[in-house]
Amino acid sequence: MPLLLIASERFSDHLTPPGHVERVERAHVFDAVATAWRKQGGAIVEPRPATRDELLAIHSAEHIAAMEATRGRAVMLDPDTFTSPESEELARLGAGAVCLGVEHALAERAPAFALVRPPGHHAERDRPMGFCLYNNVAIGAALALARGVSRVAVVDFDVHHGNGTQWSFYDDPRVLFISTHQYPFWPGTGAVADAGRGDGEGFTVNVPMAAGCGDADYALVFDEIILPVLKQFAPEMLLVSAGFDAHERDPLASMKVTTGGFRRMLDDLWSVASSTCQGRLVAVTEGGYDLQALGQGLEQTVKVLSGPARPAAHYLDASGGALDAPETTSGTVRGRAAVNAVKAVQGRYWSTL
Repeated sequence: MPLLLIASERFSDHLTPPGHVERVERAHVFDAVATAWRKQGGAIVEPRPATRDELLAIHSAEHIAAMEATRGRAVMLDPDTFTSPESEELARLGAGAVCLGVEHALAERAPAFALVRPPGHHAERDRPMGFCLYNNVAIGAALALARGVSRVAVVDFDVHHGNGTQWSFYDDPRVLFISTHQYPFWPGTGAVADAGRGDGEGFTVNVPMAAGCGDADYALVFDEIILPVLKQFAPEMLLVSAGFDAHERDPLASMKVTTGGFRRMLDDLWSVASSTCQGRLVAVTEGGYDLQALGQGLEQTVKVLSGPARPAAHYLDASGGALDAPETTSGTVRGRAAVNAVKAVQGRYWSTL
């Protein structure tokens, strides 16, 4: 199942003020990963812009008009979120990159990885926020539904809760949204009791985790919550909001995940997609603000998705050497507390918990 990388040097044209963590150097890391993949003979395509109908599946016409009004200008949308003259166009390209990935996954039964900025998972129907203008992963999930996919799972392991993605599908049982995130933390959403509404009740699985959680905690959460729920839901397509800001080097958060820990999560998700989704997995970049950790996370994503599914015990670093495998037999007190809290809420919906 050949991996398709969707990338463009144009994403470096999204400019933020000096000192902003979502800076142009992140795009340079994307470009380096894409160049290395191209040198290996890997497939890379330029993104296309999302269509208006694709945007309207998630965002209101008023929100799109407000974003279009920033074209050609540098605008502060909120204290964290800024545009430069080309940002709206690039945000459309980011959303379109995920749509292109969905189309590839459906046609080829193969994975895709969209390297885009600005990120997207905080953008709500009527509101840009958290560096995000359009919700890339939610737009991709909506396109999958429109193309006839019955069950879509979105797993978000960014350190910040994907509030925009959650609200996009909060009452929709066709989309399972699972989020691991530091809590309490910005943006303040993602409480364990937030489990969906109406027909969608039980199809939002929030896994709030205390500051200081590391590889063993995340392994425990995957083993006891995420993988059992995914198994029971049996998605036909899996989308991954791949933020690498839970890394121990990241300046914004207080988690202790290593590159090997991310590799373990990615192995698990690729195993699910290979066995349940016929290889139809689409990953998209979200956060990750230490450049070294970001580069390692992207490299591991490419390695995992370009190879066969394998048990999570196998780890490689960016150069192919061995990484220290994270503890998988038990988590810390923090990890166990997260698991117990989720089971107390979600056990009524998922017999596998």
